[in-house]
Formats: sequence, structure tokens, C-alpha cells
Amino acid sequence: MAKKWVYLFSEVSQAESYANDWEGVRSLLGGKGANLADMMRIGIPVPPGFTVTTEACNAYLDAGGDFPVDMWDQELAALRAIEVASGKTFGGKDSPLLVSCRSGAKFSMPGMMDTILNIGLNDEVAERLIALSGDARFVYDAYRRLVQMFGSVVLNVPDEVFEAVISARKRRAGVPSDDQLGAEDWRLITHKFKEIVRTYTDLEFPTDPYQQLELATRAVFDSWQGKRAIDYRNAAGIAHDLGTAVNIVAMVFGNMGDDCATGVAMSRNASTGERILEGDFLINAQGEDVVAGIRDTQPIAELRDHMPEIYGEFAEIAAKLEAHHHNMQDIEFTIESGKLWILQTRDGKRTAQAEVRIAVDMVQENLIDRADAVRRVKPEQVDFFLHPQLDPQARNRATLIARGLNVSPGAAVGAVAFDADTAEKWVKDDGRTVVMVRPETKPDDVHGMLAAAGVVTSRGGRTSHAALVARQFGKPAVVGVEELRIDLEKRVMAIGDQVIKEGEFISIDGSLGEVYAGKLPTVVPDVSDPYLSKILSWADEIRRLEVRANADYPRDAERARKYGAQGLGLVRTEHMFFETERLPVVRQLIMAENITERTAALTRLLPLQRSDFEGLFRAMNGLPVIIRLLDPPLHEFLPSYEELVQDLADLKVRLQHYHTMSEIDGALQQIAAKQKYLNRVAALREANPMLGTRGVRLGILMPEITAMQMRAVIEAACNVGRAGIAARPEVMIPLTAHVRELNIQRGQLEEIAAAVMKEQKMTIEYKLGTMIEIPRAALTAGELAGVAQFFSFGTNDLTQTTYGISRDDAESGFLLEYAHRGILPDNPFATIDQGGVGKLIELAVAAGREARSDLEIGICGEHGGDPASIAFCHRAGLDYVSCSPFRVPIARLAAAHAALADGESDRVSFTNSTRSAAARVGRTVS
Repeated sequence: MAKKWVYLFSEVSQAESYANDWEGVRSLLGGKGANLADMMRIGIPVPPGFTVTTEACNAYLDAGGDFPVDMWDQELAALRAIEVASGKTFGGKDSPLLVSCRSGAKFSMPGMMDTILNIGLNDEVAERLIALSGDARFVYDAYRRLVQMFGSVVLNVPDEVFEAVISARKRRAGVPSDDQLGAEDWRLITHKFKEIVRTYTDLEFPTDPYQQLELATRAVFDSWQGKRAIDYRNAAGIAHDLGTAVNIVAMVFGNMGDDCATGVAMSRNASTGERILEGDFLINAQGEDVVAGIRDTQPIAELRDHMPEIYGEFAEIAAKLEAHHHNMQDIEFTIESGKLWILQTRDGKRTAQAEVRIAVDMVQENLIDRADAVRRVKPEQVDFFLHPQLDPQARNRATLIARGLNVSPGAAVGAVAFDADTAEKWVKDDGRTVVMVRPETKPDDVHGMLAAAGVVTSRGGRTSHAALVARQFGKPAVVGVEELRIDLEKRVMAIGDQVIKEGEFISIDGSLGEVYAGKLPTVVPDVSDPYLSKILSWADEIRRLEVRANADYPRDAERARKYGAQGLGLVRTEHMFFETERLPVVRQLIMAENITERTAALTRLLPLQRSDFEGLFRAMNGLPVIIRLLDPPLHEFLPSYEELVQDLADLKVRLQHYHTMSEIDGALQQIAAKQKYLNRVAALREANPMLGTRGVRLGILMPEITAMQMRAVIEAACNVGRAGIAARPEVMIPLTAHVRELNIQRGQLEEIAAAVMKEQKMTIEYKLGTMIEIPRAALTAGELAGVAQFFSFGTNDLTQTTYGISRDDAESGFLLEYAHRGILPDNPFATIDQGGVGKLIELAVAAGREARSDLEIGICGEHGGDPASIAFCHRAGLDYVSCSPFRVPIARLAAAHAALADGESDRVSFTNSTRSAAARVGRTVS
């Protein structure tokens, strides 16, 4: 039996039997063909037609442009069936049938492939249609559309050439728009279009309707491999082997008079989600007139005034299609001589706000259930609610000057400031809004970053200092803008020929990684949206993974809890040390030459650390707080070696020009102090500090530092405990590689904790655990679990040490080329490398749980806010993920998606007796 390549719309049941299910039908017939056939099945007025399958497209492409055997014969047989259904004849004289040829892939790719209308027209058919309709203008308007679309799509004639002819004719006729041209105008334009085809191709426009249909079918197949279609699929993540179907549909006309119209409408408002029809239509026009913008359209609500019965019928059909598809629909329609025809329906594109509201409303309307609503809202759509956005219309008109890595979402607009002090001064003293632009940021720049509305760097990657701090504080950031050149002496930045001086405005989009010249307006989404709160509460009922936050200050912890965090998964104590008033004390600690001087500095730091922890415990009140002991190399707290060398050289040069003893004595004192600093920095300096004396190694070599931190933790817990606040501290030892390191540090910390509790006459329940961020720690996790009560995977460093690469250098270097060439499927610092790093995590989880069944395991790198990484963490059996406060709502939804994908939603009871999500996560508001 010959393979079936072509299905009439009335044969959708056969397609369903062949494809096994409706998803298979969409793959076979494409979204457009499947929906047209389905609409016909449920009684929606659809013009007769048929679909040539995606399998035929793939066979055609595989054969180098030859139709598969029997396909053309099946297409001709289906065309005869359309003739019977319509009572018209293709190419006939008495009642001519015209058809459209449209693409239709499984997934909507609007505008990316080709469409040709009015196939079947030639001079003879045109004269007959004029005689039948009495409307020469309509006929020649349709005829010129065929020649224009056929010429551009099939014969590759530039469309601008055709449009130039129309523009010239309008000028000659003295009319502003196409609809004011008359029959003779369109006849002459059609004749000129044929001349253009002949000039550009040395071919006559084909007059045989069957040749037109064959060439149009080939052109739609070929458009699957067109550059714009390939680029769109790359951007949208659509597979390249799906192919496109070809839909041949009997033409219906909206341009035959004032009782005709055409339009596109959404069954709900695509911007807000409100349950009202939204769209546009035109009287006496064809469909492309609506979407091409060549005429001013009318809002769909006004159709009620022009054709009230048709409007009522359309509203009923829209509601019926919504109920059938359980989703908002984007519907194309044509009204021909008072008869409504539906030409297409598909799930409508919508904003993030609309997606959320529609999902909630449809649950309340019993169209979908809560799990479907949670599935429907994408994590990246939740992100939109949390950050200001550049106004879309203004962005379309603005000058895009550069692109970089989109490391922290949201929009920022401000005056360019090239250093942290300037940024802070302009904001605090002058009340200005700034965007800080730096080659890269360092801990000394944090105060400027906090003051700035956004950050741009020319170097750095997704886990660079700028990226991490920006995400931590919800600052929009674009990093790694390679073409950006910054001259800090002249106080200018340049990108290509564009030069921007300090103080001039730029606008950045951290969600897209874009930088614009000038001051663009922003729009601020509403984070307290009640529909989003409802979706997240349903997600909380579904997910198994807890979601915690990375936060270093009480204000961040409060924000995290507001967004639904169930605790703090990472408190980076070194960030507290970088604050302006503390940094001199930390430097005093590092410069100490003996234990007495070091103890004095630690004594000054102790109350500051204790106060920090008290604030965090109060904010979390009963939820776990994981505090990581000091982790970075000590030299990071000191000025850079190169800067000190230069400063010392400058001082020695200036010394030669002093004449008085007081000047010389002062200079010598400065030189001695600077030399002392330089000697200490040189002593601490390491060839590879990221793998040097930091973390547990620092705690063992300088135990008094971690002793001070442990004392601060326990004292803080006791203090808040007396005030009736429950503290649940978990102290994390970083960079462990060997169980003996962990044993030494654990012994020291337990001794301090016991001493403090004895002094305070209180008992505090606490845990001691470790970060798994070195491959050896993952491979020996069973041994570590004998000592540690919890594991937290530091996946940024674990990725770096597993790959053996410097993350900042890689992301601004070879990883860009790797991504371009597809060597790596994803940036491993953005999404967990499941084949390598993921294997280490799985090994560590299994070994750790075997050694300690109640071992608490989580992840605290920025991977904890990445939906794909969260799905892996769910499958790997982790207990929680931790991310920046601004990504907590995203992680809550992504964790629910992971549970739904794993089939765990079956255990969720969506009833009124289900405990509320607010109670479950212990937050105040969503």
C-alpha cells in the first residue's frame, strides 16, 4: 500500500490513527494543518483544504528536491476533493477555484517561512472572475498579490521592487493608501509585476494553475531550510529535523466589498490576560493587509458595530476554541460576503503577566487543573515580575551599541560612572542615577555597585565578581562586553565609533545582555501580582525540593523570605568583611605580626559579626541559616601587588624632590608603611590563589579567625533565643578536600561552641557541614559524611576544578568559541554539566547517604537558580537548592516543574484541606 503523504482536513481521524496521538498529529500535519482539521471536526467553519505532511517535506529535502513517490498524485486527488466540496474548479472557466499555499510546522514560527495566496489565477481566470463578481478591482488586487508573492517566494525577486511600483502608482494617483487604488491601477500594477518577473528571471510568470501549485509547494518545503527559519529555530530551541507541512486551502476573500473583512484576534488580552477579545480587523481587505501594517486597522470590538451578528458568532467560536484547546487562542478569520470563515487557530503568544493570569483564570473556569497551570508558566516568565524592564517601544527606536553576557536581569538607566567612589558620590551627594562601567569589578568596588542602578564590565563571565554581586543585590548587569574600550584617564568609553563620556547616559538590559546609548524609559512589573502569588502557592504544593536563598545581610534575608525562601542556604561571611568600615580592621588583622595584634583585630570584628548573624536569625526566625566560614584568600582584602609596587616607586621618585627634613621624614615614613604592606602582600601572594590558602586551609593555619566566627554564631543564636526567636545555625566549612582537614576544623569549632554555650548558660542546636567543591571531596564523600552533618555543593568551584579551567578567563575566552561551534551544549557555569560535574554530585549523594542516612544535601552556587540545573538536583535526590533572593520565586516554580516531569504531582491533593503554601514555606507574603 502506498504511503499516505496527503490528508484532507476531513481525514484527521486517519492521521490520528497513523500518528497514535494528538502530539503525533501535530508532528505529522504541523500545528496549522492539525488545528484546521480539528476545527473542521468540531464544526468550526473552515474552508475546505488538505495538508501535505512534514514527512513529505523531509523526504523531499533528503532527496535533494524531488517529490516522494505518489505525493504529487495524492495532492492532485486532494485538490479534486476540494473542488467537489467547494463546487468550484481549479483553473476552470465557469466557477474558478483559487487556493492558498501556506507553511505549517509543529511549532509556530510566525513569519519565518512562506505563504502564497490566490494560486490558480491567470489572465483568462481573471476575466471570468470579473464577469462573475462584477468587481474588477477585487480581481486585479488578488491577481497582483499572486504575482508579487509568487515572484518573491518562488522566484526570489526582491519584494522591495514590487512595493516600489505600488508606491509610484499611489503617488501618480494622488492617494495615500493601497485601498484607494482602483481597478485600472491594479490592472496596470499586475502587468508591471509580470514585467519585473521577466526582467529578474528571464521567465514568464506561469499561467498554468497546476504549475503554480507545484512550484509553490516546493517553495514552502524549501523555506524550511531558509536562513531566517534556521536562525529562528536556533533561537527558539526548535529541532531542525521536524520539517514543515504544506497546507492547501480554498481561498475566501475579505476584499470583495463592504460586507467582507479580514482580521486576527486573541481570545483574551495578550498583554494583561483579561478575558476580552483583543485584535484587529479591516473591512474590504485580505489577511496580509492586517499584519503588514500598510493600512490602519480597527480594534476587534468595533466589528460589533459594523457586523453585530458576525461579531457574536466570532465571540462564540473563540470561546469554543478556548474550551477545546484549554488555552488562549490566536485566531485568523475572513468574512466573505457576510459569511465568517476561520483560517487558523493556535495558542496565542502573550506577555508574562498575561500567561500567569490566564493560567489562574482557567483553573477557576475549570478549563485546566492546578498542575497544568503551574506547567504552563515558565520560570523565565516569573523573572519578568521581579525586575524593571526597558520600555519595549522605546527600545525598538533606540541605538543598540553593544551586547555582552546577560548575568543579572532587569533594566537600568543612568549616567556612566567609571569607578566606585564616583558612583557612590553621585548617588549619595548629588542624587543622580548611575550605571557603573568598569573593566572588571573587585571587592573594593562593592559600595559603588550597591549605589549604582546597574553594572557593565568589559571583562568577566557569569560567575565573575560583578555577576555574583549583581545577582546578589538584584542589580541589572551586562558583563564581558568585549568590544567595550574604557579609558580611565580620559574618562571615556568607546564601542566601535561610538564614544560616551563619563556622565552621559546609557541604558542596559540585563535580561538580554544589551547596552543602549541614551536614556530609555523603563516599566516596572508588579511583584505583588495576586495571580503570580497563586501560581507560586500551587507550585509550593507540588515541589519536593526546598528553596533557600544566598544572602549576606539581614535586608537580603528579609527579601528572600518575602519571596518564599525556606531558609538561607549560603551566608558568605567574607562579604561582610568587605564593607567600608570593616575593611581597615580586616587589613589590621592580616597585617598583624603576632597573635596579640591579631587577637585585638578579631576582638573588634567579633561584635560586628555577631550583630550580622543576629539580624539574619531574626529575619529567618526558625528557618535554617547556613553560614560559610571565611573562604577567599587573604590577599583579596589588601591592595593589589601591582598597585603597591607602582605607589612605592612614585613615592621614591617624589622623595628626590623634597628639600626640608620634615618633608623627607614624612616621605620616608610613607615609604616604610607602603613597603610593609608590599612585603605582606608579597608573602600572601600565590600563583593560583583560587586553589591556594583559603577555606578550611586558612581555618587550620589561622584557627583564631574561624574561632571568632563560630563564637559570633553561637553568641548571636543565644542572644536572639532569649528574645523568643528560634535560631537554626548550620556552620559550613569550605573547600574541604580530605577528611582529616574536616576532623581538625570540626574539633576546633565544637570546642568553641561548647565554651560559648557554657558561658551563656544556653544550649543551641546547630549543625556542622562542608562544601563539596573539589572533585576529591565528591569522590570521598562517604568519609566526609562520617564527620559532616550536611553537604552543600559549591558548583561554581566544582565546575572549575572538574574542567580544570578558570571560569572568568574561560567565559570571556574559549567558551565563547565552544558555544558558537557547539562543542559544549551549554555553558557549564550557567547550567550544570550533568555528564561530568553531575556524575560527581550523584556519586557524592549516594556515598554520603550510605554513610549517614539523614545527611542534608543541597546546592548553593548560582546553578541553584537555573531551571535546568534545578531539575537535575531534583532527580539527584538533593534536599534543597539555594540561589540569590531575586531568583527564589523562579526556583520555586522550576522545582515544581521538576516534580511534575518526574510524575510526583500524583501525590499532591489539590483540595481545600491542602495545607497552604504560606504555612509550608513559612513566609509572610508571596
